[in-house]
Amino acid sequence: MYLIAPSILSADFTRLGEEVVNVIESGADWIHFDVMDNHYVPNMTIGPLVCKAIRPLTNAVIDVHLMARPVDRLIGDFARAGANVITFHPEASEHIDRSLSLIREHGCQAGLVFNPATPLHYMDYVMDKLDLVLLMGVNPGFGGQKFIPATLGKLQEARARIKEYEQESGHRIRVEVDGGVKVDNIAAIALAGADTFVAGSAIYEAGKESDPHRYDSVIASMRAQLARV
Repeated sequence: MYLIAPSILSADFTRLGEEVVNVIESGADWIHFDVMDNHYVPNMTIGPLVCKAIRPLTNAVIDVHLMARPVDRLIGDFARAGANVITFHPEASEHIDRSLSLIREHGCQAGLVFNPATPLHYMDYVMDKLDLVLLMGVNPGFGGQKFIPATLGKLQEARARIKEYEQESGHRIRVEVDGGVKVDNIAAIALAGADTFVAGSAIYEAGKESDPHRYDSVIASMRAQLARV
């Protein structure tokens, strides 16, 4: 039921391929791929060429989070580069329904991302095209930030909306949380309604402190906390 998706934003980019392989071997489920353009968020990261480079290294799902504007131009590039899931922020699309449809037309799962201050109503008329809803536990742009506690209430509201829709339609939508997810709060986040967890510094930094090549311990600790939910 629960999926752990390490964000490579916190990985060692001098050996990125090795970091991807090792974190999956250590028990992670997905690879979270943060794309920032220095327009939608005040930072710049990586693009489709990097996604294409890591695709042959793992069979794990590559979960591409577009923090960029406009999004439609990038969707095809990332789909061709090997993305399995593509999510974007509603504020970054002129036509949300069309952008979601474009992702699905390229054979990927589609999702919307909600910043801490972004209202959830954007999902109301596109539920049939959503495979995933991602709630940010921090304001996007930089790793290593502290989780915003108000996210838990918003997460409960999102889960309630999605549960009602699932009961009516039979269509399942995953609920993902990104930002500030750690061993000591992952259970509370799960209790509030999340089933997919993006963790960057919590995994990569902890792994570096003990063993630069393995992340078994911190991922196992997260699994243990989730098992208690």
